[in-house]
This record gives sequence, C-alpha cells and structure tokens, in this order.
Amino acid sequence: MKKYIDLHVHSTVSDGTLSPSELVHYALSKNLAAFALTDHDTTAGLEEAFEAASGTALEIIPGIELSTTWNSTDVHIVGLDIDWKNIYFQKTLSEFQTSRELRNKKMMSLLQNEGICITPQLMEADFPDSVWTRAHFARFLLDHKYVGSMKEAFDRYLGNHAKCYVPREKVTPFQAIQLIHEGGGKAIFAHPILTKLSKARLESLVNELSKNGLDGIETLYVSYTPSDELFTKQLAKRYGLKQSGGSDFHGSNKPHIDLGCGKGNLKIPYEFLEQLRK
Repeated sequence: MKKYIDLHVHSTVSDGTLSPSELVHYALSKNLAAFALTDHDTTAGLEEAFEAASGTALEIIPGIELSTTWNSTDVHIVGLDIDWKNIYFQKTLSEFQTSRELRNKKMMSLLQNEGICITPQLMEADFPDSVWTRAHFARFLLDHKYVGSMKEAFDRYLGNHAKCYVPREKVTPFQAIQLIHEGGGKAIFAHPILTKLSKARLESLVNELSKNGLDGIETLYVSYTPSDELFTKQLAKRYGLKQSGGSDFHGSNKPHIDLGCGKGNLKIPYEFLEQLRK
C-alpha cells in the first residue's frame, strides 16, 4: 500500500489550533505514515509529539519553519530532520526568536495607534505559551470584534502592504539555511509561489539559495495550480533540489485546509522523504 506523508504542519505551539498530541491522533486517524511538525521559529512542540506517537506506526519528523526576509520579500524556510536538541542550534534559534519578538512589539504599537486595545498581557491571556505570528494578531482582532474575518484582519491591518505590517529584521534565508544545517537538517524553500515574485525573480532567488546550500523546494502545496506545480518541479530539476510538499495545516485557523490532503486532493508520497534523506 502506498504511504503518504505531510511535511509542513503547525500546532498550538505556533499558530495552529491542534496541540502536538492532538495532531498525532489526527494523523493516525487519517492513516498518514509520517508528518513533520514545523512550527514557526520554535521546536517547543516536538517533545509532546514524539511522546504521543511513541508505540504507534506514525513517524514524527522533527522540523521548524523559519520566517526570513529577502529584498523586502517574506521567504519561509522549512527545516526537516533537525537535531532539535543541539545546544548551538537552540542558541542561534533564540536569536531568530528575538527578531520575531521585536517585530511583534512594533506591530502591536501600530495596532494601538489605530485605536485597538491590544497589549502583551491580553495576547498572553488569549494565546498562552505560543510563538505569536500575524495569525495570532488576526485571531485577536477577530475574537475582540475589531474585524469580521481573518481575511479582513490581513487586508486592513496585517497583510504585506497593510498599515500595521512590519517586515522581519536582519534574518535572511541564507542564515536560516545555515542554522538548519547546523542542526543537521535539510533546508526546504516553503511555498515559493506565495512570495508572489515574478518567475524571473523567483528563479534568481532559488539560484542564490541553491548556491548557499538549499536542499529542497516545496513542489506540492495546498494552493498550487497545475502550472505552479510544474514550474516548481522545473526549478527543482534545474537547480538539483529535492522535492518536498505539505498541507501547511493550521487547524481551524485555516479551516479549508486538512491535514495530509489539503483541500482534498493533495498527496505527498513517502518517497519524497526517502529522497530527502539520501
């Protein structure tokens, strides 16, 4: 029987709505062979996931998703099979987290300037023990009736060109690749089509990343069109990159996307993981 996996999944430790152990039980119910827990800028959920999967047939791939910036464009690099207990890895990761915290403070200040009552204390009350992302701010705005939908939160306040958007500082995709390699992992360019770069600029970025050690690229992703899939596969072949894929599952924060199958037709073969490990 063919085995399927999901190499891009989020839990409550970042901006998903299922805990790491709930993800394990859900993955088992969907007969997945493996999934990678790739929370934003943190590995804090991995211990719980491994414990929950102990004694089952489900394989947990230790991962992370690092948010970086290239020429004012948000670029996400997923790390797979990382040695997440490596002391140097965790030390450098804490510097990445500091960059995120600075960005969050600035976004909070801009939201306050818009008349929104938001403070670190209120955010902590709503999202305890989470690494805050823009999705958390959007959920806060929705839950506190400042907007009518998550989409409106991004359109009005938090999207890349909205009034309260703040780019990440000083963290580049090249630093992310280096960090993942220091943790013994494979560095994957996540959902490259979502950068909204032109094909020429995206290829230029992939070329630069591959010269700096990029291992793979997501050629299967929940929102890709057939032409997106073809283009990313061509990039993988042209630059000697392995293929990866994932649903980018966030639970009810992205209710139209399901674990393992995305919008219903996503199928990531186990062979992707085997090739990445060669």
